Amino acid sequence: MIRVLLAEDMHMIRSALVALLRLESDIEVVAEVVRGDEIVPAALRSRPDVAVLDIDLPGVDGITASVELRERLPGCRVLVLTALGRPGQVRRALGCGIEAFLVKDAPGDRLADAVRRTAQGLRVLDPELVAAAMEYGSSPLTPREREVLAEAARGAPAEEIAARLHLSSGTVRNYLTGAIAKTGARNKVDAIRIAQDAGWI
Repeated sequence: MIRVLLAEDMHMIRSALVALLRLESDIEVVAEVVRGDEIVPAALRSRPDVAVLDIDLPGVDGITASVELRERLPGCRVLVLTALGRPGQVRRALGCGIEAFLVKDAPGDRLADAVRRTAQGLRVLDPELVAAAMEYGSSPLTPREREVLAEAARGAPAEEIAARLHLSSGTVRNYLTGAIAKTGARNKVDAIRIAQDAGWI
């Protein structure tokens, strides 16, 4: 029996995925969560063989959660659910060592097969998804620029970002200006959108 943890914040989608998996005699859904920061605690309690994670989750994104999950529960393999529209996130996930991806609009019968293959340690990669991810290239942003832009994406003003990252407000503004220039954005909001679409933050 393959034990599965499922992380999906949209109730109808999560219910549909659970229903699909429960049709399989060799798969058991042992935990369901709606937030990324619930994944590791739930996994430590339920000890799944495979964690099926939406890439976009509140709290902590699926990629970040998967890295912590592999550290805390090395025997649990990760299958990421993603959309073709966010290939940069797939590139980021590949860089973090995730080797199993399923496109969200894939036919329903592919989910169980992907779970089985992931449990066996096999790669589950959609060629079209990987090709799209490779087109994006690597991030032009420095680690600090990514960090400052990610804080700005959460709506934090420069002064709050400065306090949190132990920088001056002027330095934060300089990092934001650099991020805007490197992403080719018109402004901070545009830079955040570009970086999020590319999976850089």
